[in-house]
Amino acid sequence: MSRTVAIVTMGCARNEVDSEELAGRLAADGWTLVDDVESAEVAVVNTCGFIESAKKDSVDALLEANSLKGHGTTRAVVAVGCMAERYGKELAEALPEADAILGFDDYQDISERLQSIVSGKSHTPHVPRDRRALLPIAPVERAAARDESYASSLGAGGSLFRKRLGSAPWAPLKIASGCDRRCSFCAIPYFRGSFISRRPTEILQEATWLAQNGVSELFLVSENTTSYGKDLGDLKLMEKILHEFAEIPGVERVRLSYLQPAEMRPSLLQSMIETDKVAPYFDLSFQHTSPTVLRRMRRFGDSEKFLHLITQIRALSPEAGIRSNFIVGFPGETEADYNELADFITAAKLDAVGIFGYSDEDNTEALDLSDKVADEVIRERVEALSSLADEMVSLRAQGRIGEAVRVLIEDAELQEGRAAHQGPEVDGTTTFIGTNFEVGQYIDAVVVDSMGADLVAEVQ
Repeated sequence: MSRTVAIVTMGCARNEVDSEELAGRLAADGWTLVDDVESAEVAVVNTCGFIESAKKDSVDALLEANSLKGHGTTRAVVAVGCMAERYGKELAEALPEADAILGFDDYQDISERLQSIVSGKSHTPHVPRDRRALLPIAPVERAAARDESYASSLGAGGSLFRKRLGSAPWAPLKIASGCDRRCSFCAIPYFRGSFISRRPTEILQEATWLAQNGVSELFLVSENTTSYGKDLGDLKLMEKILHEFAEIPGVERVRLSYLQPAEMRPSLLQSMIETDKVAPYFDLSFQHTSPTVLRRMRRFGDSEKFLHLITQIRALSPEAGIRSNFIVGFPGETEADYNELADFITAAKLDAVGIFGYSDEDNTEALDLSDKVADEVIRERVEALSSLADEMVSLRAQGRIGEAVRVLIEDAELQEGRAAHQGPEVDGTTTFIGTNFEVGQYIDAVVVDSMGADLVAEVQ
């Protein structure tokens, strides 16, 4: 009997890829994918476990889905994703409303797991573990695990397990998983594991499939895109294969994400700027600019080095988009550290800025650091820095008036899309007035106005 399932995705673009891979496996085994939880026998919530607010949103989504049980079609609510992997049994005990908490190791057999849950059988939640310990320490020794993972991602006849859950003209494409960095505030390596690059043939095969299924903009995602290829024996592999994405029929734009400033080498910068169809878009994870705070974060750099990198990018591509995120109130952050960060944001003139207040996270080194900043001070600094960032982003957008842009239309009703310097969902948008463009069209235009980070354009 065909069963119905709805997948609700929380968090980042990497989770979106995971959801579509789960959807592909379920569809291949006879499940019918539906858009609304109300119409599904099983609601699968792909949770985010990165920061406290994201975890709360995930719990709210699980509770909302659970509220539908007994009033219609919905019979079971299942949690998957980072929060489920990260907390496992603990989450199951704290959230009895969820019928099962599944970890990453359950993904390969997701259909069997859901069938069992709907049949009323109980599922024992996994006990979280440090997934970094599951792979060799040396990146180049991880080939066997990587190839085994790829083999399990294929269906009958070697086809990919992926089913698009939307019809947007862009899609994330996972090029690697895990992370080898040891940032003291981040638990991602603990529950996602060590860094593993996918082989170029795998990625290009999936990119071709996406292009054949309505995608014209590829959004390359990972936990650390600048590390791609190091476990394949070639740290400059991304530079060598970028042009192959652009040469796929139907692909009009390629965008890279999650770039580590400390690993941003000149050859990658040059390749991103010079390769046809690659967006001049730099998603740089600065996190802070005070060298003292950055060392406590186990990161590298300072204001001077970061501003130099920005200057290099804009010297090669004055119209490049640059975005970043920053953590405010990290343990030991002084008023002087905060002021240095504020000065940097004023000077950098970024296109998009995310400001987050520090919060203690399980399985991180920062949890045990001394000199914690008071919650009230963190809130005040977040509010003040967010206001400053909004002002600077608005000024950057105003400076684009008169600039030529190529816009991918994503919303026909609003006549809204994104220029090359605007990333999906988290950055500003570009809108046309009095036009009738269709989703998926690329429009050459000129910026005539701005509203905050958003732009208004007219056809040339």
